[in-house]
Amino acid sequence: MQPCVSQGYYTIGMTMKQHLTKQRVLEIIRRFSSARVLIIGDIMVDHFIWGKVSRISPEAPVPVVLVTDESQLLGGCANVLNNVCSMGGQAYISGAIGDDAMGQWVIDELEKVKVDTRGIIRKKNRQTPVKTRIIAHRQQVVRFDRENRRPVDMDDIQKIIAYVKSVKDQIGAIIVSDYNKGFVSETLLDEVRRIVEGTPIALCIDPKQSEFSFYRGCDMITPNQNEAAQALGSELASFEDVIEGGTALMKAYDFKSLLITRGEEGMVLFERKDGIVYTPIPAVAKEVYDVTGAGDTVIGIFALSVAAGASSEEAAVLANHAAGIVVGKVGTATASQQELVNVLS
Repeated sequence: MQPCVSQGYYTIGMTMKQHLTKQRVLEIIRRFSSARVLIIGDIMVDHFIWGKVSRISPEAPVPVVLVTDESQLLGGCANVLNNVCSMGGQAYISGAIGDDAMGQWVIDELEKVKVDTRGIIRKKNRQTPVKTRIIAHRQQVVRFDRENRRPVDMDDIQKIIAYVKSVKDQIGAIIVSDYNKGFVSETLLDEVRRIVEGTPIALCIDPKQSEFSFYRGCDMITPNQNEAAQALGSELASFEDVIEGGTALMKAYDFKSLLITRGEEGMVLFERKDGIVYTPIPAVAKEVYDVTGAGDTVIGIFALSVAAGASSEEAAVLANHAAGIVVGKVGTATASQQELVNVLS
């Protein structure tokens, strides 16, 4: 069956047919405070070195950065949690970190905002992943990563599953934030699927594996256009390619919905209704300074919105507007509930 396009665009403030009124937007946002989301995945630290460039090194054709400041932020799936919390939602987290100084920093930061850390496993043979970005004049100059990708063992998976079971009656959505750092495995995903089967809990995936059979049957998956192309093994050069490719992914892997993010081209939402339907969602960002963490914002606000009672279409629009706020900031950033209300008012 060929897909059919939904009528109109799911956005706010356009003259096209409206599917999401301002009243409905505010109703969903008001429910954020009672919505609960569990984030499972790769916990990381985002380390930023800020500086200025005024000359090129005489040793090599590279800029010399005069360091003016440094900062650290929760990264990876912990940044997804930050996005949920900054919108007023309640979040739980499960992942693995090293028994090292950065791992302790992560625990301390989460405890400061009163996040339950019982779902986090500390491993002596594991390094807490750290991404260091050097930023000069609002531009990223270089990034270097410190990590290992050792998979978690079965004992650890059982501990994680026990934690998921202990909180499942309190949550409306689970996000699996897979950064391909060794934490998310097929065994772990299979166990999570069993837990949510037959419940109203939405299982949402932010993928990094190029083999999407890994995520088969989830409620929502949010690849960017490059990730979708890698999963298909073919280039998505045009809007028509995206529609054909998204439809093929929906059919091949039995996703309930699929949201392909396309940067300045916006997003395309695919759903199962009367066949597979797709809905284009235009980009809303006025200025783009840094796309770091934008994917975390999309999956975080989408899942939070669903947990607050939004449909997939409504959740995608809210996530799109939240991401539009975040890319207008430098570094790993989040959007606040008030910022979201302001851009939708």
